[in-house]
Amino acid sequence: MKNILLAEDDQDFGTMLKQYLTLNNFKITWATNGEEAFEAFTKNSFDICILDVMMPVMDGFTLAKKIIDINPEIPFLFLTARKTKEDKIKGLKLGADDYVVKPFEAEELIFRIKNIIKRTEQQKNIQAEQPEEKLIKIGKYTFDTENLELKIKDEVNKITAKEAKLLYYLYNNRNQLIRRDDILADIWGKTDFFSGRSMDVFISRIRKYLKDDSSITLESVRGIGLEFNIK
Repeated sequence: MKNILLAEDDQDFGTMLKQYLTLNNFKITWATNGEEAFEAFTKNSFDICILDVMMPVMDGFTLAKKIIDINPEIPFLFLTARKTKEDKIKGLKLGADDYVVKPFEAEELIFRIKNIIKRTEQQKNIQAEQPEEKLIKIGKYTFDTENLELKIKDEVNKITAKEAKLLYYLYNNRNQLIRRDDILADIWGKTDFFSGRSMDVFISRIRKYLKDDSSITLESVRGIGLEFNIK
């Protein structure tokens, strides 16, 4: 049984959605505002989060950012009554796996949730190439592949397994053009739109981790892919 965090302030809609999800063999933790949802997230383990955009105390976008800070790899989708393109782009830039506009058929939401969970599990099952070296020098950084740490001088960044997998892939393909679809296929196991948005989020994180060494660049080549260069 998969655990879902549902953040929805509308009592009638939330009640209906919780009942329907429960009938479809999901375990639901329902919070009626963003702060309550975040507290629940810090105390429990979830397989996916369903976040309403417009909520009291803390909106869905802010909640998503706080959740990502704790677990960057948790899948989540937004629910909203707003149909603006700007909101949708904002949600996808945060790394959302989907963005569902109300009203919608509950059965459609179930299919979307199941597809996201299936895709997430497939990604977890992709066998990562295991580096022979435990410590890899990347410019001025030391990449500890065993403990998932990126070190420079006295600063140590603890990174996630997916971030480490992406960084190692980029390092192995350094100083050459890497096709975007190849990265998606090898790291995400999918080349669809939502996987692409997720990859963009992870690429941004890698750039931030490596910002203190000007000899390292991670540049986008429009319409093709990336170049990870080390001078």
